[in-house]
Amino acid sequence: MDEIVRVTAKNASVKAMAITGRVLTERARQIHKTLPVVTAALGRSLMACAMLGDQLKGEGSSVTLRIKGGGPMGSLTAVSDPEGNVRGFVQNPAVILPAREDGKLDVGGAVGREGTLTVIKDLDMREPYVGMVPLVSGEIAEDVTEYFAVSEQIPSACALGVLVDRDQTVLRAGGYLIQLLPGADDTVIDKVEAGIQALGPVTSALLEEEMDAEGLLRRALSGFELEVLEKHPVEYKCYCSRERVARALVSMGPDELRALIAEQGKAELTCQFCDAVYPFSREELEELLERASQ
Repeated sequence: MDEIVRVTAKNASVKAMAITGRVLTERARQIHKTLPVVTAALGRSLMACAMLGDQLKGEGSSVTLRIKGGGPMGSLTAVSDPEGNVRGFVQNPAVILPAREDGKLDVGGAVGREGTLTVIKDLDMREPYVGMVPLVSGEIAEDVTEYFAVSEQIPSACALGVLVDRDQTVLRAGGYLIQLLPGADDTVIDKVEAGIQALGPVTSALLEEEMDAEGLLRRALSGFELEVLEKHPVEYKCYCSRERVARALVSMGPDELRALIAEQGKAELTCQFCDAVYPFSREELEELLERASQ
C-alpha cells in the first residue's frame, strides 16, 4: 500500500512530507504501457503531484502538474485530489533511450530540458492559481524544487525516485519534500543538508532497508525530533464516468454533435487517464444532441 506522511520538526522551522508510490506507479505503467524511462518520469511526476495535492485544503480542489520539456516523451500531465490520490498520462509512452553514464535511466533526456513546469491549483474559486517555471534539468525533482523557490518563495528540497526491475515492473518508488519555514537559521539548514546527504538516493534507501514514508523522513531529518502530523494511504485514482463523458459530448455543442452523428453514427471515447472506453450508440448521441440543443 502506498502512503503519504506529513511531519514537522519540534523546535525547528522545518516541515516535510514523504510518499511511497510503487503501487500507483506500477498501475500507471500498466494503464499507459510505458517503457522504463517513461515509467520513471511518469512515476516521479505522479508522486510530486500527490504531495502537492496533499497540501491543498477543501473538498473539490485539485492540483495539476504539467511538464513540457521538448524531449521525445512529449508532454506529461498529473492531477491530484486533496487526499493525494493521483492520475496522469504521457504523450509518448514508448520512448527508448540509452542509460546515463552512471547507469541510471535518462529521465531528463526523455523529458527534455527546454521547456516549462506548470502547476495549476484549482481551489474551487473563480480563477485557479497558475505557477510556471523553466525546467532546470528535466529530472523533475530539481524542477519541483525550483518551482517552490520561484513561484511560492519556499526554500525546499525535493527528491523522487523510481526503480524499474528487469521485467519492466516497478520495484520501488518514493520521494520526499522538505521545506524551510520562516525563521530557519543556518544551523537548521546545515542539519537538513547533512541528513539529505547521509540518506543518499531515495530508491537505494527504499530498496536496501524497505523503508516506509515515515522511515524515509526520519533518515533524511535524522538531526531533528519529528512529530507526525498525518499519515494516510494514496492510490492511482481516476474519476471518469459515463456521465462525465456524456457531459463532455454535450459541451461540444449541437453543430459538432450533429456532424459526429452524420459522419460516424456512433462514438467511442477513451479516458486519457485510465483507458476506460465509453461507447455511445446513435440513439444515445441523439439524446445528447437534444440536451445540447436545449
